Amino acid sequence: MSTPAPPAFSFAKLFPRRRVLFTLAVVLPFGLLLGLSSLSPTVVVVARGLLVGVFAMLAYGVFEQWPARLPARIERWVLQLIAVVIAVPVGALVAYWITLGGDPQFSQNPARLNGYLSLTVLGGMIALWIALGAMVRSREALARDQALAFELERSELARQALDARMQLLQAQVQPHFLFNTLANVQALVETGSPQASRVLDSLIAYLRAAVPRLDDPATTLKQELELVRAYLELMQMRMPDRLQYALQADSDALAARCPPMTLLTLVENAVRHGIDPSEEGGRIDVDVQLRADRCSVRVTDTGVGLKRVGNGLGTGLANLRERLRIFFGHDVELRLVAREPHGACVDLDFPIRRNDAGGPAH
Repeated sequence: MSTPAPPAFSFAKLFPRRRVLFTLAVVLPFGLLLGLSSLSPTVVVVARGLLVGVFAMLAYGVFEQWPARLPARIERWVLQLIAVVIAVPVGALVAYWITLGGDPQFSQNPARLNGYLSLTVLGGMIALWIALGAMVRSREALARDQALAFELERSELARQALDARMQLLQAQVQPHFLFNTLANVQALVETGSPQASRVLDSLIAYLRAAVPRLDDPATTLKQELELVRAYLELMQMRMPDRLQYALQADSDALAARCPPMTLLTLVENAVRHGIDPSEEGGRIDVDVQLRADRCSVRVTDTGVGLKRVGNGLGTGLANLRERLRIFFGHDVELRLVAREPHGACVDLDFPIRRNDAGGPAH
Protein backbone atom coordinates (compact mmCIF):
# COMPACT_ATOMS: atom_id res chain seq x y z
CA MET A 1 0.00 0.00 0.00
CA SER A 2 1.47 3.36 -1.01
CA THR A 3 2.01 6.01 1.65
CA PRO A 4 -0.04 9.16 1.02
CA ALA A 5 2.03 12.16 -0.02
CA PRO A 6 2.50 14.82 2.68
CA PRO A 7 0.55 18.04 2.22
CA ALA A 8 2.33 20.74 0.23
CA PHE A 9 3.81 23.70 2.06
CA SER A 10 1.31 26.55 2.10
CA PHE A 11 2.44 30.15 2.53
CA ALA A 12 -1.16 31.15 3.19
CA LYS A 13 -1.09 29.06 6.37
CA LEU A 14 1.78 31.22 7.68
CA PHE A 15 -0.61 34.17 8.04
CA PRO A 16 -3.95 32.83 9.26
CA ARG A 17 -6.28 35.71 10.01
CA ARG A 18 -6.89 34.87 13.66
CA ARG A 19 -3.18 34.40 14.35
CA VAL A 20 -2.29 37.74 12.72
CA LEU A 21 -4.98 39.60 14.67
CA PHE A 22 -3.91 37.95 17.91
CA THR A 23 -0.26 38.87 17.28
CA LEU A 24 -1.23 42.51 16.69
CA ALA A 25 -3.40 42.52 19.83
CA VAL A 26 -0.42 41.36 21.92
CA VAL A 27 2.38 43.32 20.23
CA LEU A 28 0.75 46.74 20.32
CA PRO A 29 0.27 46.91 24.14
CA PHE A 30 3.71 45.32 24.58
CA GLY A 31 5.35 47.97 22.39
CA LEU A 32 3.52 50.79 24.15
CA LEU A 33 4.65 49.44 27.53
CA LEU A 34 8.30 49.32 26.45
CA GLY A 35 7.99 52.78 24.95
CA LEU A 36 7.32 54.28 28.38
CA SER A 37 10.82 53.42 29.59
CA SER A 38 12.68 53.78 26.29
CA LEU A 39 14.61 56.79 24.99
CA SER A 40 13.45 55.96 21.44
CA PRO A 41 10.15 57.30 20.12
CA THR A 42 7.15 55.13 21.01
CA VAL A 43 6.36 54.56 17.33
CA VAL A 44 9.84 53.11 16.80
CA VAL A 45 9.52 50.85 19.85
CA VAL A 46 6.12 49.60 18.69
CA ALA A 47 7.54 48.92 15.21
CA ARG A 48 10.38 46.91 16.72
CA GLY A 49 7.96 44.89 18.79
CA LEU A 50 5.83 44.28 15.72
CA LEU A 51 8.82 42.96 13.77
CA VAL A 52 9.74 40.64 16.65
CA GLY A 53 6.14 39.34 16.75
CA VAL A 54 6.14 38.74 12.99
CA PHE A 55 9.42 36.81 13.19
CA ALA A 56 8.12 34.65 16.04
CA MET A 57 4.83 34.02 14.21
CA LEU A 58 6.65 33.05 11.01
CA ALA A 59 9.00 30.72 12.85
CA TYR A 60 6.08 29.02 14.56
CA GLY A 61 4.17 28.70 11.27
CA VAL A 62 7.11 27.44 9.21
CA PHE A 63 7.92 24.58 11.57
CA GLU A 64 4.22 23.84 11.90
CA GLN A 65 4.37 22.60 8.28
CA TRP A 66 8.04 21.88 7.62
CA PRO A 67 9.48 19.34 7.45
CA ALA A 68 6.41 17.36 6.34
CA ARG A 69 7.65 14.25 8.13
CA LEU A 70 9.75 14.10 11.28
CA PRO A 71 11.73 11.24 12.80
CA ALA A 72 9.76 9.38 15.44
CA ARG A 73 12.07 10.64 18.20
CA ILE A 74 11.49 14.33 17.43
CA GLU A 75 8.29 16.11 18.40
CA ARG A 76 7.11 18.95 16.18
CA TRP A 77 6.19 21.15 19.11
CA VAL A 78 9.80 21.02 20.33
CA LEU A 79 11.05 22.32 16.98
CA GLN A 80 8.43 25.06 17.04
CA LEU A 81 9.47 26.27 20.50
CA ILE A 82 13.16 26.22 19.58
CA ALA A 83 12.37 28.16 16.40
CA VAL A 84 10.42 30.79 18.38
CA VAL A 85 13.27 31.16 20.92
CA ILE A 86 15.75 31.73 18.09
CA ALA A 87 13.42 33.97 16.07
CA VAL A 88 12.90 36.52 18.87
CA PRO A 89 16.56 37.74 19.25
CA VAL A 90 17.05 37.55 15.46
CA GLY A 91 13.86 39.55 14.92
CA ALA A 92 14.91 42.09 17.54
CA LEU A 93 18.30 42.49 15.85
CA VAL A 94 16.68 43.00 12.46
CA ALA A 95 14.23 45.46 14.00
CA TYR A 96 17.06 47.60 15.45
CA TRP A 97 18.99 47.37 12.19
CA ILE A 98 16.00 48.61 10.18
CA THR A 99 14.87 51.36 12.55
CA LEU A 100 18.41 52.70 12.96
CA GLY A 101 19.31 52.45 9.29
CA GLY A 102 22.27 50.16 9.81
CA ASP A 103 24.53 48.64 12.48
CA PRO A 104 22.98 49.39 15.89
CA GLN A 105 26.51 49.54 17.46
CA PHE A 106 25.46 48.05 20.77
CA SER A 107 29.02 48.09 22.10
CA GLN A 108 29.20 51.89 21.86
CA ASN A 109 25.71 52.50 23.26
CA PRO A 110 24.91 50.64 26.53
CA ALA A 111 21.36 52.10 26.69
CA ARG A 112 20.60 50.74 23.23
CA LEU A 113 22.03 47.37 24.24
CA ASN A 114 19.80 47.34 27.34
CA GLY A 115 16.78 48.11 25.13
CA TYR A 116 17.69 45.25 22.81
CA LEU A 117 18.10 42.84 25.73
CA SER A 118 14.80 43.96 27.26
CA LEU A 119 13.01 43.49 23.95
CA THR A 120 14.63 40.07 23.51
CA VAL A 121 13.97 38.74 27.01
CA LEU A 122 10.44 40.07 27.44
CA GLY A 123 9.54 39.31 23.85
CA GLY A 124 10.90 35.78 24.16
CA MET A 125 8.92 35.10 27.34
CA ILE A 126 5.69 36.40 25.82
CA ALA A 127 6.29 34.57 22.53
CA LEU A 128 6.88 31.28 24.35
CA TRP A 129 3.68 31.60 26.36
CA ILE A 130 1.71 32.49 23.22
CA ALA A 131 3.25 29.54 21.34
CA LEU A 132 2.38 27.15 24.16
CA GLY A 133 -1.18 28.48 24.25
CA ALA A 134 -1.48 28.09 20.47
CA MET A 135 -0.25 24.50 20.76
CA VAL A 136 -2.81 23.69 23.42
CA ARG A 137 -5.58 25.16 21.27
CA SER A 138 -4.27 23.26 18.24
CA ARG A 139 -4.24 19.99 20.20
CA GLU A 140 -7.78 20.63 21.42
CA ALA A 141 -8.98 21.41 17.88
CA LEU A 142 -7.25 18.28 16.58
CA ALA A 143 -8.87 16.20 19.32
CA ARG A 144 -12.30 17.63 18.45
CA ASP A 145 -11.74 16.95 14.75
CA GLN A 146 -10.65 13.38 15.49
CA ALA A 147 -13.64 12.84 17.77
CA LEU A 148 -15.97 14.21 15.06
CA ALA A 149 -14.32 12.03 12.41
CA PHE A 150 -14.66 9.00 14.66
CA GLU A 151 -18.33 9.75 15.29
CA LEU A 152 -18.97 10.19 11.58
CA GLU A 153 -17.20 6.91 10.85
CA ARG A 154 -19.16 5.16 13.60
CA SER A 155 -22.43 6.54 12.19
CA GLU A 156 -21.48 5.40 8.70
CA LEU A 157 -20.64 1.91 9.95
CA ALA A 158 -23.93 1.78 11.86
CA ARG A 159 -25.79 2.84 8.72
CA GLN A 160 -24.03 0.19 6.66
CA ALA A 161 -24.86 -2.43 9.29
CA LEU A 162 -28.54 -1.42 9.21
CA ASP A 163 -28.58 -1.52 5.42
CA ALA A 164 -26.98 -4.97 5.45
CA ARG A 165 -29.50 -6.15 8.05
CA MET A 166 -32.40 -4.80 5.98
CA GLN A 167 -31.10 -6.52 2.85
CA LEU A 168 -30.74 -9.80 4.74
CA LEU A 169 -34.28 -9.59 6.06
CA GLN A 170 -35.69 -8.74 2.64
CA ALA A 171 -33.73 -11.64 1.15
CA GLN A 172 -35.54 -13.86 3.65
CA VAL A 173 -38.90 -12.42 2.60
CA GLN A 174 -38.39 -13.22 -1.10
CA PRO A 175 -38.15 -17.01 -0.90
CA HIS A 176 -40.73 -17.11 1.90
CA PHE A 177 -43.33 -15.38 -0.25
CA LEU A 178 -42.42 -17.03 -3.55
CA PHE A 179 -42.40 -20.56 -2.13
CA ASN A 180 -45.79 -20.00 -0.48
CA THR A 181 -47.30 -18.74 -3.72
CA LEU A 182 -45.83 -21.55 -5.82
CA ALA A 183 -47.12 -24.08 -3.29
CA ASN A 184 -50.62 -22.72 -3.90
CA VAL A 185 -50.23 -23.26 -7.65
CA GLN A 186 -48.83 -26.75 -7.05
CA ALA A 187 -51.89 -27.65 -4.99
CA LEU A 188 -54.20 -26.67 -7.87
CA VAL A 189 -52.17 -28.66 -10.38
CA GLU A 190 -52.13 -31.76 -8.17
CA THR A 191 -55.91 -31.68 -7.72
CA GLY A 192 -56.43 -31.21 -11.47
CA SER A 193 -58.26 -27.93 -10.99
CA PRO A 194 -59.32 -26.31 -14.29
CA GLN A 195 -58.33 -22.99 -12.73
CA ALA A 196 -54.66 -23.98 -12.49
CA SER A 197 -53.75 -22.47 -15.87
CA ARG A 198 -55.61 -19.21 -15.17
CA VAL A 199 -54.07 -18.96 -11.72
CA LEU A 200 -50.63 -19.56 -13.15
CA ASP A 201 -51.16 -16.79 -15.71
CA SER A 202 -52.23 -14.44 -12.92
CA LEU A 203 -49.24 -15.51 -10.86
CA ILE A 204 -46.83 -14.74 -13.70
CA ALA A 205 -48.38 -11.31 -14.21
CA TYR A 206 -48.24 -10.66 -10.49
CA LEU A 207 -44.59 -11.72 -10.16
CA ARG A 208 -43.59 -9.48 -13.04
CA ALA A 209 -44.90 -6.53 -11.04
CA ALA A 210 -43.84 -7.71 -7.58
CA VAL A 211 -40.34 -9.16 -7.95
CA PRO A 212 -38.63 -5.95 -9.22
CA ARG A 213 -39.82 -4.18 -6.06
CA LEU A 214 -38.40 -6.71 -3.63
CA ASP A 215 -34.92 -5.16 -3.68
CA ASP A 216 -36.13 -1.56 -3.40
CA PRO A 217 -35.16 0.10 -0.11
CA ALA A 218 -38.66 1.56 0.26
CA THR A 219 -42.04 1.59 -1.39
CA THR A 220 -45.32 3.48 -1.05
CA LEU A 221 -48.60 2.32 0.41
CA LYS A 222 -50.15 2.80 -3.01
CA GLN A 223 -47.74 0.26 -4.50
CA GLU A 224 -48.28 -2.04 -1.55
CA LEU A 225 -52.05 -1.93 -2.00
CA GLU A 226 -51.67 -2.76 -5.69
CA LEU A 227 -49.65 -5.85 -4.77
CA VAL A 228 -52.13 -6.82 -2.07
CA ARG A 229 -55.05 -6.51 -4.48
CA ALA A 230 -53.24 -8.67 -7.06
CA TYR A 231 -52.35 -11.23 -4.41
CA LEU A 232 -55.89 -11.44 -3.05
CA GLU A 233 -57.30 -11.78 -6.56
CA LEU A 234 -54.87 -14.63 -7.07
CA MET A 235 -55.88 -16.28 -3.81
CA GLN A 236 -59.55 -15.79 -4.54
CA MET A 237 -59.15 -17.62 -7.83
CA ARG A 238 -57.71 -20.55 -5.89
CA MET A 239 -60.52 -20.62 -3.32
CA PRO A 240 -63.41 -18.55 -4.72
CA ASP A 241 -65.96 -19.84 -2.21
CA ARG A 242 -63.76 -19.45 0.84
CA LEU A 243 -62.21 -15.97 0.54
CA GLN A 244 -63.79 -12.54 0.50
CA TYR A 245 -61.86 -9.33 0.95
CA ALA A 246 -62.15 -5.55 0.98
CA LEU A 247 -59.52 -2.83 0.72
CA GLN A 248 -60.06 0.68 2.00
CA ALA A 249 -57.46 3.48 2.19
CA ASP A 250 -57.37 7.24 2.71
CA SER A 251 -56.08 8.84 -0.48
CA ASP A 252 -53.75 11.11 1.52
CA ALA A 253 -52.00 8.06 2.98
CA LEU A 254 -51.10 6.46 -0.35
CA ALA A 255 -47.79 8.35 -0.66
CA ALA A 256 -46.54 7.19 2.74
CA ARG A 257 -43.30 5.19 2.62
CA CYS A 258 -42.66 1.80 4.18
CA PRO A 259 -40.40 -1.24 3.68
CA PRO A 260 -41.26 -3.40 0.66
CA MET A 261 -43.75 -6.22 1.25
CA THR A 262 -45.15 -4.62 4.43
CA LEU A 263 -48.88 -4.90 3.65
CA LEU A 264 -48.37 -8.02 1.60
CA THR A 265 -46.75 -9.77 4.57
CA LEU A 266 -49.73 -8.88 6.79
CA VAL A 267 -52.26 -10.08 4.22
CA GLU A 268 -50.33 -13.22 3.33
CA ASN A 269 -50.11 -14.05 7.02
CA ALA A 270 -53.91 -13.70 7.32
CA VAL A 271 -54.46 -15.99 4.32
CA ARG A 272 -51.88 -18.58 5.33
CA HIS A 273 -52.66 -18.81 9.06
CA GLY A 274 -56.27 -17.63 9.16
CA ILE A 275 -58.27 -18.38 6.02
CA ASP A 276 -56.47 -21.42 4.59
CA PRO A 277 -56.78 -23.64 7.70
CA SER A 278 -60.50 -22.82 8.04
CA GLU A 279 -62.98 -25.10 6.31
CA GLU A 280 -65.45 -22.24 5.98
CA GLY A 281 -62.78 -19.78 4.85
CA GLY A 282 -63.34 -16.19 5.84
CA ARG A 283 -62.98 -12.53 5.04
CA ILE A 284 -59.98 -10.21 5.05
CA ASP A 285 -60.34 -6.46 5.50
CA VAL A 286 -57.48 -4.03 4.93
CA ASP A 287 -57.99 -0.53 6.28
CA VAL A 288 -55.40 2.27 5.86
CA GLN A 289 -56.04 5.56 7.64
CA LEU A 290 -54.12 8.80 7.98
CA ARG A 291 -54.08 10.29 11.47
CA ALA A 292 -52.23 13.62 11.64
CA ASP A 293 -48.61 12.75 10.80
CA ARG A 294 -49.02 9.02 11.34
CA CYS A 295 -50.42 6.15 9.34
CA SER A 296 -52.58 3.42 10.81
CA VAL A 297 -52.95 0.06 9.02
CA ARG A 298 -55.35 -2.64 10.21
CA VAL A 299 -55.63 -6.10 8.66
CA THR A 300 -58.41 -8.27 10.09
CA ASP A 301 -59.51 -11.76 9.17
CA THR A 302 -62.27 -14.12 10.26
CA GLY A 303 -60.15 -17.23 10.00
CA VAL A 304 -59.31 -19.86 12.59
CA GLY A 305 -57.71 -17.42 15.00
CA LEU A 306 -54.31 -17.29 16.65
CA LYS A 307 -51.99 -20.16 17.30
CA ARG A 308 -49.13 -19.04 19.47
CA VAL A 309 -45.74 -19.57 17.82
CA GLY A 310 -42.55 -18.78 19.73
CA ASN A 311 -42.71 -15.11 20.68
CA GLY A 312 -46.33 -14.83 19.50
CA LEU A 313 -45.49 -13.89 15.89
CA GLY A 314 -44.90 -16.18 12.95
CA THR A 315 -41.73 -15.99 10.88
CA GLY A 316 -43.22 -13.50 8.41
CA LEU A 317 -44.49 -11.08 11.05
CA ALA A 318 -41.34 -11.37 13.17
CA ASN A 319 -39.28 -10.57 10.08
CA LEU A 320 -41.56 -7.64 9.25
CA ARG A 321 -41.29 -6.24 12.78
CA GLU A 322 -37.50 -6.21 12.47
CA ARG A 323 -37.60 -4.53 9.05
CA LEU A 324 -40.01 -1.91 10.38
CA ARG A 325 -37.72 -1.21 13.32
CA ILE A 326 -34.77 -0.69 10.99
CA PHE A 327 -36.78 1.54 8.67
CA PHE A 328 -38.60 3.68 11.26
CA GLY A 329 -36.44 3.22 14.36
CA HIS A 330 -38.45 2.72 17.55
CA ASP A 331 -41.29 4.99 16.37
CA VAL A 332 -43.38 2.10 15.03
CA GLU A 333 -45.80 -0.35 16.61
CA LEU A 334 -47.00 -3.76 15.37
CA ARG A 335 -49.68 -5.56 17.40
CA LEU A 336 -51.34 -8.93 16.80
CA VAL A 337 -54.52 -9.71 18.76
CA ALA A 338 -57.29 -12.31 18.60
CA ARG A 339 -60.84 -11.49 17.51
CA GLU A 340 -64.06 -12.90 18.85
CA PRO A 341 -65.57 -15.34 18.10
CA HIS A 342 -62.60 -16.25 15.88
CA GLY A 343 -60.06 -14.58 13.66
CA ALA A 344 -57.16 -12.19 14.19
CA CYS A 345 -56.35 -8.51 13.86
CA VAL A 346 -52.97 -6.92 13.11
CA ASP A 347 -52.54 -3.21 13.82
CA LEU A 348 -49.58 -1.32 12.40
CA ASP A 349 -48.86 2.30 13.30
CA PHE A 350 -45.91 4.28 11.91
CA PRO A 351 -44.90 7.89 11.12
CA ILE A 352 -45.58 9.34 7.70
CA ARG A 353 -42.64 9.31 5.33
CA ARG A 354 -43.37 10.49 1.84
CA ASN A 355 -41.27 10.17 -1.30
CA ASP A 356 -38.69 12.72 -0.16
CA ALA A 357 -38.02 11.07 3.18
CA GLY A 358 -37.77 7.34 2.57
CA GLY A 359 -35.09 4.94 3.74
CA PRO A 360 -33.94 3.28 6.92
CA ALA A 361 -33.68 5.38 10.07
CA HIS A 362 -30.14 6.06 11.27
